[in-house]
Amino acid sequence: MRFLKMNGAGNAFAIFDAREKGRLTLAEDQAAAIAKATRADQVIAMEPSGEADVFMRIWNADGGEVGACGNAARCVAWFLMNETGHSRLTIATTGGNLRAERAGEHAITIDMGPPKLDWTEIPLEERMDTRGIDLKIGPIDNPVLQLPGAVNMGNPHVVFFVEDAEKAPAETVGRMIERHPLFPEGVNVGFAEVQAPDRIRLRVWERGAGLTKACGTGACAALVAAHRRRMCERKASVIVDGGELLIDWRGNGHVFMTGPVELEGEGSLPL
Repeated sequence: MRFLKMNGAGNAFAIFDAREKGRLTLAEDQAAAIAKATRADQVIAMEPSGEADVFMRIWNADGGEVGACGNAARCVAWFLMNETGHSRLTIATTGGNLRAERAGEHAITIDMGPPKLDWTEIPLEERMDTRGIDLKIGPIDNPVLQLPGAVNMGNPHVVFFVEDAEKAPAETVGRMIERHPLFPEGVNVGFAEVQAPDRIRLRVWERGAGLTKACGTGACAALVAAHRRRMCERKASVIVDGGELLIDWRGNGHVFMTGPVELEGEGSLPL
């Protein structure tokens, strides 16, 4: 079966077109093997949808299926817009519908919807103020990291605020926290350095994928978490390892993400 190799700000995807097939059914070990063979952070299937232009199914590199991926949504939207000539479309996911709009020749804006902020929506195992949950890394009396913000943007995120994102222990802490008992569904772990009211440097350890060059939902979560702590404005550039994403938490409550798309090539795998 043929696939597209694409990336959004460096976040790499193997995208399969299963619209005629109806559904691409993959076991966890199959999805993980495909991700490894294609060097993709996520495996994506485009499937038919009765309520949207397409349904997007997502597997992380470990083979686990997840509900949302903003960078993948931009790639799928760009491909379909080039195919149909449309400049707007809707992508259905298990995490909700995403509306996409062309923002340039190789740029797409995605309406990621409103963030979920209640502790039951993250979800957490116990009631906490999600502006800064009771989670500490290191000695209790002198933690290295503490009180991350928690946001669900179609999948769960915690965001630690750090002085220097480049020096943050993203890999060790991310690996430690992604399956912490506090998070029954696991969690993506962000390390955000607010450099200015309109600029955030971010690194993300993705649940089931590890450190990635970009995480669209993570960038949205970082902006929301930072604004809730009055650390930045409602609109800011989020600098990730693979490029730059513009995140705008608008007055209607929805978070919009604009970023680049690149088609690297095509390939084929026996499925």
